[in-house]
Amino acid sequence: MTWLSVWEALRTPAAFLFVLGVLVFVHEFGHFLVARWHGVRVITFSLGFGPKLVKFRRGDTEYCISVVPLGGYVKLAGETVEEDRSGAPDEFLSKSKWVRFQVYLAGPVMNLLLAWIVLAGVLYQGADVALADSAPVVIGAIEKGGPADQAGLQIGDRVVAVAGRPVPDWNALGNEVLPKANQEVPLVVDRGGQPITVKVTPIGVGRFEIGTIGIAPAVRPQVAEITHPGAPADRGGLRRFDVVLTVDGERLDQPAVLERMRKSPGTLLSLTVERDGRPVDLQITPDNKDGIGFVGVRILPYEFRRVEPNLVQAFALSFTQNVDNTRQIGRALAGLFKRETPVKTLMGPISIASMSGMAAQLGPIYLFTLMAMLSLNLGLLNLMPVPVLDGGHIAILAVEGAARRDLSMKVKERILMVGAALIVLLMVTVIYNDVVRLFK
Repeated sequence: MTWLSVWEALRTPAAFLFVLGVLVFVHEFGHFLVARWHGVRVITFSLGFGPKLVKFRRGDTEYCISVVPLGGYVKLAGETVEEDRSGAPDEFLSKSKWVRFQVYLAGPVMNLLLAWIVLAGVLYQGADVALADSAPVVIGAIEKGGPADQAGLQIGDRVVAVAGRPVPDWNALGNEVLPKANQEVPLVVDRGGQPITVKVTPIGVGRFEIGTIGIAPAVRPQVAEITHPGAPADRGGLRRFDVVLTVDGERLDQPAVLERMRKSPGTLLSLTVERDGRPVDLQITPDNKDGIGFVGVRILPYEFRRVEPNLVQAFALSFTQNVDNTRQIGRALAGLFKRETPVKTLMGPISIASMSGMAAQLGPIYLFTLMAMLSLNLGLLNLMPVPVLDGGHIAILAVEGAARRDLSMKVKERILMVGAALIVLLMVTVIYNDVVRLFK
């Protein structure tokens, strides 16, 4: 077994443990930091649950890594009334409701901050952004036999709304269609200036049932990079941002362009590209490398623009994108109660591990993008007013503050039992979904 095969075998669990470890550490560190700031004694800081694998003590706190890596906890002195409390000022329940509120809030806030910072770091690296993403949803291609084809949509139609929500661009269309696999949705389409309504049922694609209706914008392949200076593409005059119009007089999409180049070693190819809005004719002869044509170019399937924000702009863009993602998460959660979001779309630890492995395979940018999204989800989930979660504890403090008296222990116990039952039900549901996906 080679080192490469060992890495392939360990990549998914390693990526999963890295992502989850960072998210849990940041969350629990938020609780720890604010508790210590207000003089609360921290007994244990643990990554993971169950038996402790590694531990050491510093001051009053025991730091450890436990065997079950699906979470973590910070144990505070005098955190519950069941403990032997002395009423010491460094016990959690000796602190005011305002201090306890800050401690509970700190974990989710740290996850939201992590999402903002990590995504800003990703955006700061720059990216090639498809022009079509922010363009109106004018159909340029329809998958034969797909949902849009069956519904009678036509090339040139402009989709203006999905399920009553406006879709100003292709990004917005994706946000509306993606979570609606196998659900019939009405589309408002502008056809020749006349609005018409059609009903389409997106199909679920892939293991995660990503909804799609089988349409795409009109796109043209564009040169993203000359990968090898002095290679045939460079010698033939091909330049970055050139849009490939034809190869030997034939209009081809990106896969066909690359295939033509691979199958033409030592053969002169005539290309027409669009450069600065004007057609330019070029001639390129791919090198012969073991019978395969080599040109030395990276071509994207679509036209793009290069976005390279400075650090301030990256943080601004990250904030805007996280706000948009928060809205999408909120709508998805609301959809669960309205039965608009299928329960089977919920993901658990197995799916997150699978996504982490795939992201790690694609590269660090994808892995950190996934981390930012998961951190946002974790922060928002913990803010929900569900007993056992941080948001549930905050809600109880709010009720007690409004009533100006503490709830009885019996009431609190019942509330926490309901919350624990909901969390167990959620875990059973997401793990069931994960297991079903494994066999797809």
